[in-house]
Amino acid sequence: MNENNINENSFDEFETNKRRKKLLPWWIKVFCWIFMIFGLLAFVCLLLGFTNIKPSLAFYGFETNEPFSVIGMLVITVGILKGITAFSLWFEKDFAIKLGKIDAIVGIIICAISMLILPYLNDGFNIQIRLELALLIPFLLKLNKIEKEWERITK
Repeated sequence: MNENNINENSFDEFETNKRRKKLLPWWIKVFCWIFMIFGLLAFVCLLLGFTNIKPSLAFYGFETNEPFSVIGMLVITVGILKGITAFSLWFEKDFAIKLGKIDAIVGIIICAISMLILPYLNDGFNIQIRLELALLIPFLLKLNKIEKEWERITK
């Protein structure tokens, strides 16, 4: 009995741990790096708002040159949220999938507002189809698909 226990323990050290990162497809890994940089730049734009430098901010169809306007704060907040989400997915944090789902849902809602409400507020009516939806919806579906496995794998 004791010998069997020793054999089991000796093989435990050779068992390979599954990495959560392996659950992510290549395109999410690429966007993790892009949005980690984007999140850092969003924070820099927030700091630039205290100076005379006015960065051009645009995301999901919302554009401004004023970081402390409502639209500017929306773009900066979304950028920082995307940066934190990308960081948590890349570094396999426990809360990454939940944060990613929140990020995707917020992105879908903002895209819908940009497509359906913003044209009425601007001069002239023109509907724009946001291509971001082509990535946000598969992102949300993929996160739903890997959520149970992500939670099962411990770091």
